[in-house]
Amino acid sequence: MFRLPVIAGYGGVNAAGRSSCARGYQRMILDVLPADKQQETLLGLASQMRLVEYQNGQWLEEGTPVTPAFIVEKYRAFILENTLIRKISGEAFPGQGIPFHRPVHLNSEKSITFQIKRKDLPETVPSSWEIHDTGNEILEIHLKNPAGVLLAETRPSLVNAAGQLPTGFNPQQWYPARQHPRGLQMTIFGISDALSSCGIPWETILNKIKPDEVGVYASSAMSQLDDQGYGGMLKAPYLGTRPTSKQLPFGFAEMPADFINAYVLGNLGATSGILGACASFLYNLEMGVRDIQSGIRRAVIVGTSEAPVLPEVIEGFRVMKALTEDKDLLELDKARGRIVPDYPRACRPFGNNCGFVMGESAQFLVLLDDELAMELGAPIYGAVPGVFINADGFKKSISAPGIGNYLCLGKTAGLLRKMLGDTALSQRTYVHAHGTGTPQNRVTESHVLNEIAKAFSIPSWLVTSVKCYTGHSLGTAAGDQMATALGTWNEGWIPGIFTLDQIADDVHRSNLKLEQEHQFAGINGMDAVVINSKGFGGNNASSAVLAPHIVHQMLKKRYGESRFKEYRKHLEQAEQSIADYDQRALQGEITPTYIFGKNVLEGDMLNISREAIHIPGYTHPVSLDIPDPYAEISPKN
Repeated sequence: MFRLPVIAGYGGVNAAGRSSCARGYQRMILDVLPADKQQETLLGLASQMRLVEYQNGQWLEEGTPVTPAFIVEKYRAFILENTLIRKISGEAFPGQGIPFHRPVHLNSEKSITFQIKRKDLPETVPSSWEIHDTGNEILEIHLKNPAGVLLAETRPSLVNAAGQLPTGFNPQQWYPARQHPRGLQMTIFGISDALSSCGIPWETILNKIKPDEVGVYASSAMSQLDDQGYGGMLKAPYLGTRPTSKQLPFGFAEMPADFINAYVLGNLGATSGILGACASFLYNLEMGVRDIQSGIRRAVIVGTSEAPVLPEVIEGFRVMKALTEDKDLLELDKARGRIVPDYPRACRPFGNNCGFVMGESAQFLVLLDDELAMELGAPIYGAVPGVFINADGFKKSISAPGIGNYLCLGKTAGLLRKMLGDTALSQRTYVHAHGTGTPQNRVTESHVLNEIAKAFSIPSWLVTSVKCYTGHSLGTAAGDQMATALGTWNEGWIPGIFTLDQIADDVHRSNLKLEQEHQFAGINGMDAVVINSKGFGGNNASSAVLAPHIVHQMLKKRYGESRFKEYRKHLEQAEQSIADYDQRALQGEITPTYIFGKNVLEGDMLNISREAIHIPGYTHPVSLDIPDPYAEISPKN
């Protein structure tokens, strides 16, 4: 029987704030939370956004003690306006524009003359230059013919909405970042948040398993494209600067996994960074789930980190006609009489829409096999019984949707039907759709969802999309969906598509339920959720996620009531640790795990025999007694 991949931790950060303990999710459903939880959520965001600080048991505003009620009253509007989707800040778009160089030709009836320093003379002198040495290391240049030059300019961006991290939240402020790209800074914060949500030190987990029973599968679909990564390396020659020694290695798409291995976990097990465009999170999850089910790995980290809110990336997607431009947003709202774009409502999944909104996010899961989770007394936020991936087959256009999503979504529904039964599938599951907010997606994905609902006799399948809150974080998109889904089992609310004033006429919905308002299902009201992703190029993935109460039922069947009661006793310690972390994080006391230059191992420290390799600091050795999977036909036999 397969081992069950249990979600024992989750964390990260996106436009809604910190993900662990359902805090980012709570920002999305803030208006339906009781007053005390609203205050907690806003206080946590206020501290992360550096509006206030907590010291010696009291809140301070510029050194002056203030009450939580004062903070909430003063900063509530500011926090709401500076989280989730909003106008792109000047920090991301210096000068609020797209930098470029305009090619022009210099012409003059007279000779054009200018001076430069000798050290600035190009290695290959243009043939149109006539050089005169004036002394003092200054050269005078006469242009004999018209010359072409590039003039640096900034063009106003036609796209100005994005799901940025909360204003004032800077991931590098929490640890010594050393010129790390923003996506890797977010990786360090996100994985640290996920590990803290386990309530069990990573060393404790490692002591129970072998070093090579760990897997880390994390990536970035777009790589690191800011100035500290590939973006800076590629721009350097055209800006008259030199690439640094860090930009190329930092840019690799699997670098989130590498950072986690080298600076957080000290991982000696499996590692990989799997890419599938906007389905990348689920691609990494599928690898982790398979490894745990087969017993190859017992503890796995999966996730993605994406920081694409950059002028060049925004412009690249805009020219593809993929993003919501200001003029189109105004056209949609013409009937409402708006004269400025409604940026917080820029993304409108399944409504009358005009494109998606870029977002940035890092999301990570800690998966344990069910036996290890029971032994450790680990929290159970859910479980992933299966992830399905299918390509589109032959295509007319690489960007056009195909039929692959029907296959993976259908298999996910089929698995849940077998596990939970027809009634539960129909009445106690719902869908976190990819829901990008583009005219094409609203038609194609709604048809996929509707046809699968028909096939499984689901009369009204509830569908939501979190991109109206966080934007589209590309490779991390399904991670935002996952974190939100896990939050629902914490508070009981399924977030509505709050921008859905009217469902578009071309949306297929005979068997779907699309709601603008939050839907209360109860903490145990839903047995499972389907996470759906549709990626550029034909990368489709769907995942089934089981509710904690369903996982508990399964574990009781497998291990018996008495063993489960013992597990619940062990769990109390982890729950207290999680609560302590959550309280510290709400107060801004966040210390990400970042281990640099410590515990570094060299080959001569190992004890190697033909049976095993013993590694200093690890309880269990790595076995070299590898079973022969081809024993029946191997030459030796």
